[in-house]
Amino acid sequence: MTDPIKQNFIDSIDTKQKSLEILVAPIREAAQMMIDCLKSNHKILSCGNGGSAADAQHFSSELVNRYEIDRPGLPAIALTTDSSILTSIANDFEYNHIFARQVEALGQKGDTLLAISTSGNSGNVLHAIRAARIKEMNSIILSGNKGGEIAAIIQENDLEIRVPANSTARIQEVHLLIIHCLCDAIDREIYC
Repeated sequence: MTDPIKQNFIDSIDTKQKSLEILVAPIREAAQMMIDCLKSNHKILSCGNGGSAADAQHFSSELVNRYEIDRPGLPAIALTTDSSILTSIANDFEYNHIFARQVEALGQKGDTLLAISTSGNSGNVLHAIRAARIKEMNSIILSGNKGGEIAAIIQENDLEIRVPANSTARIQEVHLLIIHCLCDAIDREIYC
């Protein structure tokens, strides 16, 4: 019987190897979209649920504070962090609108939305993408598996980076690597 810890490492490495083959180009394209956004004095909004909420916050903290080099902060907001806003929207409207209402209020033409959903079926992320479209924002979607409902609504100004895996844990591990690739590319292009 294989050691479960070793198996987790093997499965993670295997998913990253498969992702390497197909995700380099879309990650590069997403990084350029973000760089163009930031160089044009716009901001990046991010959202997701559960572990993806933590990833959205992680991404924003890397931009506002720093990734690996000391540099001025960059404008990024995680839409997952204000419990009063989240609970008031969920209470007064419905949970599916917790991110869309914030995009409507905070998003501006030229901003970018980083929308994270391992399944591609998160209703509140789907609504956020639609709200971003109305605001004339680009959306970068991190997903997995078959892309879910979000894959069906992708349009010209949207870019989906879909991890070729079914396991939520493996998808999240690659999402974190993608986030670090994006942060590294932003730092190199803007500050190195």
